[in-house]
Amino acid sequence: MSDETDELLGMLGLMEYEEQSLERLLELGRTTAPDLAEATGVPRPRIYEALDDLADAGYVEVIPGRPKQFQPKPPDEILDTAVETRRQQFTTYRQDIERAREQFLATFQPVYERADEETSPTEELFHVVGVGEPSERETRRLYADADDRVHVFTKSFDYFESVEPAFADALDRGVTVRVLCLDPEQLSTENRRRQRDTVATIRESYPTVEIEFAATKLPWRGTLADPSLAYDSGEAVLLVEEEEIPLYKRQAAVTDNHSFVAGLQRYFDLTWHHDTVETDPYR
Repeated sequence: MSDETDELLGMLGLMEYEEQSLERLLELGRTTAPDLAEATGVPRPRIYEALDDLADAGYVEVIPGRPKQFQPKPPDEILDTAVETRRQQFTTYRQDIERAREQFLATFQPVYERADEETSPTEELFHVVGVGEPSERETRRLYADADDRVHVFTKSFDYFESVEPAFADALDRGVTVRVLCLDPEQLSTENRRRQRDTVATIRESYPTVEIEFAATKLPWRGTLADPSLAYDSGEAVLLVEEEEIPLYKRQAAVTDNHSFVAGLQRYFDLTWHHDTVETDPYR
């Protein structure tokens, strides 16, 4: 039996000897069990069993006589019979399921619900995304979703160009934006240049945006959208400052846990009001 033939006959759900018998019957036509046993190599005691099963399935017709003979049904009729048999089996199975449904649910639904209550995971504090385009995409989403205010922690805001359209749209909707940068004295020459250019762009194009410069190093960078100290709203994208780790290996945390965002907002407020440089470095 070829692999292709084996696969085709396998759709009928036959046993090995039944497959071999049906294949040869389709090739030989009407024949006797001894002749079929010789043609297939199936032992004689098993060939009668296989032929009886094929006849019961409706794939073979038994011709009475001495000896009796076996005639295969046409291939299209065999397939139609197989489909009808499966349909009847499924109908019976569905009826059995429906009869047992009420008892099944009464038995297992309460057990399932108790287990679900006991094992359901707590809400995730945050999930992580890669730094770069993934974190910038999440930041743009925060600007787009904000209704009231957006607060930014940043060293030099060097990714501003990537988020500027969403930044501008938020301002057009009346969202208040505050940016807390790091004191340029703590930046490298390149980051200081980027910060200067970005601050100049914001002040020229978006004069309503407030900008301050943190006097001490910021332990994280990120964006807060609609943060509330009442612990009832807010989302954030957050990057922990780890200078020893290359940027491409870092990950950003995304959270809508209101308590966590409120803590970040508390830090922002304390830094904004009590730990910024006295003299604006770019004025």
